[in-house]
Amino acid sequence: MTRQAPPAAFVIMGASGDLTTRKLLPALARLHAGGLLPHGFAIVGTARSEMNDEQFRQLLHDAAPKGGAGWRDVISRSRYVAGEYHSPLTYINLGEVLREVDNACATGGNRIFYLATPPAVFGTIVERLGGAAMNKPSEHGSFVRVVIEKPYGRDLKTATELDHTVHTAFDESSVYRIDHYLGKETVQNVLALRFANAIFEPIWNRRYIDNVQITVAETLGIGHRGSFYETAGALRDIVQNHVLQVLTLVAMEPPARIQPEEIRDEKVKVLRAIDIMSSDEVNDYTVRGQYGPGEVLGERVEGYCDEEDVAPDSHTETYVAARFMVDNWRWNGVPFFVRTGKRLRAHTTEIAMEFKDVPHLPFKAMDATGLGSNVLVVRVQPDDGITLRFGAKVPGQDFRVRTVDMDFTYADAFTEESPDAYERLLLDALVGDPTLFIREDEVRNAWKICDPILDAWAEGRSPLAHYRAGTWGPKEADRLLAHEGRAWHEPCCGS
Repeated sequence: MTRQAPPAAFVIMGASGDLTTRKLLPALARLHAGGLLPHGFAIVGTARSEMNDEQFRQLLHDAAPKGGAGWRDVISRSRYVAGEYHSPLTYINLGEVLREVDNACATGGNRIFYLATPPAVFGTIVERLGGAAMNKPSEHGSFVRVVIEKPYGRDLKTATELDHTVHTAFDESSVYRIDHYLGKETVQNVLALRFANAIFEPIWNRRYIDNVQITVAETLGIGHRGSFYETAGALRDIVQNHVLQVLTLVAMEPPARIQPEEIRDEKVKVLRAIDIMSSDEVNDYTVRGQYGPGEVLGERVEGYCDEEDVAPDSHTETYVAARFMVDNWRWNGVPFFVRTGKRLRAHTTEIAMEFKDVPHLPFKAMDATGLGSNVLVVRVQPDDGITLRFGAKVPGQDFRVRTVDMDFTYADAFTEESPDAYERLLLDALVGDPTLFIREDEVRNAWKICDPILDAWAEGRSPLAHYRAGTWGPKEADRLLAHEGRAWHEPCCGS
C-alpha cells in the first residue's frame, strides 16, 4: 500500500547549505511528483544567510527545476527566516511564520525540524526550540519531530551529552537520527534476502560462512570538506555509522515481525556482541591510511595533505580497514572485515559473504584450478543487485570446474524505479516510521566499539600507512587478512 505523508510544515535548519540544495529539496520534489506529499505541505527554511521569501523560493526552484506545476505551488507557499541559531529572536520569528503557515496551508500544527547544520549547533538549536515551546504539538493530535544528521557526537562522551540535551526538549520517540545509507534500497534488501528465502537463512551462520567483508569505497577526495575532515577522519565519518549499520543488518537475528522496535532491538544486540578491542588488538586488527598523489579514473589528483584546509603534516586517516568479531552463537569465530576509503580505485559499496570450502573435492586438483570459494555479494551501489559465485563444469570432454557468476540486478528485474535514499527517509520521518533511523542505544554502542580504536591511534598504535590514489588502499590492509590465509574480495563492479 502506498504511503502518503500527512499535512506538515517541513522546517529546514541550515536551509542555505549544500545538503539542502543537493539532497533535501530534490528529494522533497520527487516525493511531491510521486503524489506522496499532501496539499497541506509547506517548506520553511531557516539559516544565518540573509535571504527573503522570494530568494528562498528561487533557491527551491533552482534545486528542483523540473518539479512540475504542483511543486511550483509548494514553492509559492514556502517561507524563510534568517537568523543566528543561538538567538532567541530567530525562534520567535520562526514561530510566527509557522503559525501563519498553519493558517494559510492547513498544516495542522504538524512539524518536522530537520537539522542540516554543522554538528556544533545541534544542541543549541534543540535547546532554543525547547525554550520557545516549539518542541510540543500545538494542536490535539498533531506531531513535532526532529531529524538530526550525522555525525552524532565525536565519541561516546559527546554523543551522550548531545542525547541529554536533545531529551530535555524531545522524547526519544520524536527523535530521528538519520543515516542515509539505511535508506538505500539494496541495504534494505538484505532483510528480504535473508528472511524471505529458505535457501539463504539456514546457511547464514558460522557453520557455512568463513568471513564477511564490507567495502565502502569512494573515488572522490574530500572536496571542500577539508576543515571538517581534519576533525573527523574516516573512522568517525563512515565506520561508526554507515559501516556498523550495514554490519548489524547482515548479522542480526530474525525479528518476530518487521516492526521498527523489533528490528532496532536486534541491531543493538549485534553491536553489544562485537568484541571491544584492546590497545594491542587495535594494532593487530586495524589499519589506518591516508591517500597520496595518484591517478583516479584517468585523472591526476593530489594527495590529502595538499587538499584545501588540510594541514601539510596531517595524520588524519582517509582509509580504515578493520577486523571485527561478533561474539554470539550465530557468528562465533567468523571475522567481519570492513574497509572504507577515499580516492580508491572504484566507487562501490558491497557486502561479500565468503563460504567455507567443501570438505572434499572428488576430482583431481588440476581440474579445479579455476575454482574459488562460493561468495554471495550484495551490491549496494552503483549497480544495485546480488551476485552468487559458485562452481560449474566447463563445457568440453574434460571434467574441469571453475567459478562462475549468477547475477541479479534491480534495473533488469523491476520496472519500478528505486527511490533515492533521502526520499525514503524523509517520507518515513513524515509518516512517523522510525525503522531506518538510529536509536540512542545504537549510537552509544557504536561509539563504545570505536572509542578504543580512536584512543589507541591517539597513543600511536597502528601507525598511519600511505597509499597512492587510485589503488585499493595501503598494503597493510592486505596483510590484515593474509596472516589468516584470506584475501580481500575483488568488487564485482564500480565506476
